[in-house]
Amino acid sequence: MEPVKALVTLTPAEAKRLVARAVAAHPSVRRALEAGIVAIGLGSTNAYVVEEVLGREVDKGRYMAGFTDAAGTCVVPKEERLGEVVIERGRVVDESVSSAVKRMGAGDVLIKGANALDAHGIAGVMLASDVGGTIAEVYGIAKARGVEIIVPITLEKFVPGSIEEVSKEAGIQVISSSTGIPVGVFPVAGEVVTEIEALELLFGVEALVVGAGGVGGGEGSVSLLLKGREEDVRRAFRAVEELKGEPPVKPVRGSCKGCAYTQCPRAR
Repeated sequence: MEPVKALVTLTPAEAKRLVARAVAAHPSVRRALEAGIVAIGLGSTNAYVVEEVLGREVDKGRYMAGFTDAAGTCVVPKEERLGEVVIERGRVVDESVSSAVKRMGAGDVLIKGANALDAHGIAGVMLASDVGGTIAEVYGIAKARGVEIIVPITLEKFVPGSIEEVSKEAGIQVISSSTGIPVGVFPVAGEVVTEIEALELLFGVEALVVGAGGVGGGEGSVSLLLKGREEDVRRAFRAVEELKGEPPVKPVRGSCKGCAYTQCPRAR
């Protein structure tokens, strides 16, 4: 029987919601929620993951550290950020990801978002902190202990070239000018979950990218060709239709005057 095909377009916000639902349904995440630890770092896509895992809304614009908007690279002021979510045996505990990872091991899950994804499956995390931020504190420990790292990231962040090569060139102190905060880049190897993996995990359909970008609110969108059994494609198509209208995340910007990130031209 010939596979049924459908075409769908997802805005960045809709794509984040889809990816988050897949991460929440991921078998490793479900197991860790019941019998281990799930630590969810800050990030716009991770904010959706928190909502899907906990079943309640969060202020997504404050569940972030660094972000990029039309003005450039920036950060949410520390005093405006929400605390990270760490769940142990199904209960939220009052602990940071940096602290929790020291207790984590095989069977536990660290969920870490990223700013870029290359064709080799390596994610790139921008570093605005000159001491490397959370990823510098947790990555080595997680890798040493066999903690499963899941990277929810949407296809709008797919980049040409190599993240590893870019990481050799970028750096706060080697960038002479920037439209926002200059950054370094940290390569992260983990299980990547994009819209493609999400659609397969949730509905068992194959997804092929046929286009990206748009206008009139479609900027950053991705268009996907879905292939599979008729029942599965229908379920996936209905799920995408239900996501339509997901509002974009609006980050919390602090005052540029007196900002601690003095490398940013707006802070001078």
